[in-house]
Amino acid sequence: MPTLTSVAVYCGSNSGADPAFELAAVSLGRTLAKRGIQLIYGGGHVGLMGAIADAVMENGGEGRGVITEALQAKELAHLGLTSLQVVGTMHERKAVMADAADAFIMLPGGFGTFDEFFEVVTWTQLGIHAKPCGILDVGGYFAPLGAMLDNAVSAGFIHPAHRDMVLMDDSPTGLLDSLAAWAPVTVSKWLDSADR
Repeated sequence: MPTLTSVAVYCGSNSGADPAFELAAVSLGRTLAKRGIQLIYGGGHVGLMGAIADAVMENGGEGRGVITEALQAKELAHLGLTSLQVVGTMHERKAVMADAADAFIMLPGGFGTFDEFFEVVTWTQLGIHAKPCGILDVGGYFAPLGAMLDNAVSAGFIHPAHRDMVLMDDSPTGLLDSLAAWAPVTVSKWLDSADR
């Protein structure tokens, strides 16, 4: 099984309505630290972002934050990380995180979380990088998203092999194991008539 040395985690800058969301972030953070996997994330100290970073650092792990100048100016930066990189734009932030990570995980969040995760999924699909992408499903939060992806396959917009690239598990250990075992997909993004 390949070794993951770093994982980028995308998650909410809010904690969400269900305490289970924060508990899952803490559990993932502890698991990353225990396995010696560096956390790469958006550099904030608030919401689920702060919870996972705190858990990593409190358990002897390494946390690398990448934050924009604008967010740092709003005093949202986590100052207790192994390293904090300040960049000019969101585009630069996403590129730095994607380059530094061996894999990607999405926790519950909103527009920004979805945007960041599906960009790296698309890059995997297009062969821009060959890195696994997974979702930590907390209390069924992502069940509607899974159904939407299945519907996109049925409607002829996503190849089944590309749908299968988006790994999903409700356990941090199970998800990390799946990410480590993942093999790149070599199917073209463009569906032929037999795939539709």
